[in-house]
Amino acid sequence: MNILVLNAGSSSQKVCLYEITDHTILNQAPQPLWEGKISWTQDQGGAEIEVKTATGAVLQEYIDGDSRSAHFAYILHTLSHGATKVISQLSDIDLVGHRIVHGGQDYRQTVVITEDVKNAIARLSTLAPAHNPAAVDGIEAIEQSLGDVIQFAVFDTGFHSTLPDAAAIYPGPYEWVEQGIRRYGFHGISHQYCSSRAAQILGRDLNELRLITCHLGNGCSLAAVKNGRSIDTTMGFTPLDGLMMGSRCGSIDPGILIYLLRQCDYSAERLDYVLNKASGLRGISGVSNDLREIIAAINQGNERAQLAWDIYVHRLQAGIGSMLASLGGLDALVFTGGVGEKSPRIRQEACTAWEFLGLKIDVVKNQQQPIDVDIATSDSAVRVLVIHTQEDWAIAQQCWQLYKINN
Repeated sequence: MNILVLNAGSSSQKVCLYEITDHTILNQAPQPLWEGKISWTQDQGGAEIEVKTATGAVLQEYIDGDSRSAHFAYILHTLSHGATKVISQLSDIDLVGHRIVHGGQDYRQTVVITEDVKNAIARLSTLAPAHNPAAVDGIEAIEQSLGDVIQFAVFDTGFHSTLPDAAAIYPGPYEWVEQGIRRYGFHGISHQYCSSRAAQILGRDLNELRLITCHLGNGCSLAAVKNGRSIDTTMGFTPLDGLMMGSRCGSIDPGILIYLLRQCDYSAERLDYVLNKASGLRGISGVSNDLREIIAAINQGNERAQLAWDIYVHRLQAGIGSMLASLGGLDALVFTGGVGEKSPRIRQEACTAWEFLGLKIDVVKNQQQPIDVDIATSDSAVRVLVIHTQEDWAIAQQCWQLYKINN
């Protein structure tokens, strides 16, 4: 069975194709048969198309102008034509899965996409304006290119639907609860995958583990996972809450917002831009939202870059501490995401604060670009894992499993 997976961002769309059979080992992520990415260039109105296959074929093109639907149609065309051909025709695709960032309270499990589901995803765009509209575009593009193929919605908020009310409900007026204002949490697909993978690496039963999973990329979030269930997380009603991120501020005193509205004549639109696009590493450093560029600037003596680093580490350590309190103990600390997987310095700094718990990181292993490896010392009381998150494969797994249950 061929399963196509779409992972939508505000300015890009990743697409990949997996082949799954009854003999596929679902807990081992295979290489996709085909991977594609559309990157939209807002200033030029075109799109960069990148495609590669498992056999090594590569395609890179720039399409000037045209509509997003046309860009979708073109990249799907490369699945069955040219050097990147891996299937005979688009009708060879059996299922399509979509990463949906926000499912609200109504969608906590993977579902088949119907017109009602699509409309609900569109309505929830007010809570995830950078992602849900792009996901709807992807759903409609598949409808146009593949007709009535079965499409599934896999929700990033779903894994966190197990949060207890004490962790999920904000201490505002109770009317907020009735309006659906609560902590939803995000990066759920990644946190769920990494929790399961951690259990495999450790040779332990997931239902007996206490884990903190750290998804650190341009967006950052932590999850406290106990017995396979998310019981706490740092992102909230929107992906803006929690840790300091690449260009998002994370948690701040809400009184700051009232002050800016009253004293500085901020509009809602300006607040949105500042909090989401001009804060975090970018806002403090004045250099970049990319931690690699922050480190380079620190090495050149940039004091604002050093401050950005210090705040980032402080917030990360504090966040891990809050997850520890929820779990009441810890079996393993897991790092994933672009920063979590590739920055040994961040992993080292994050772990330093917990040496009093008997957590000891192996300095040599930490520097060796570890992937799906335990980098704690043999005598560490807590295991420390670096895991390459496989969101797309996790989406394909969920689509396959739901299809098999219903057929």
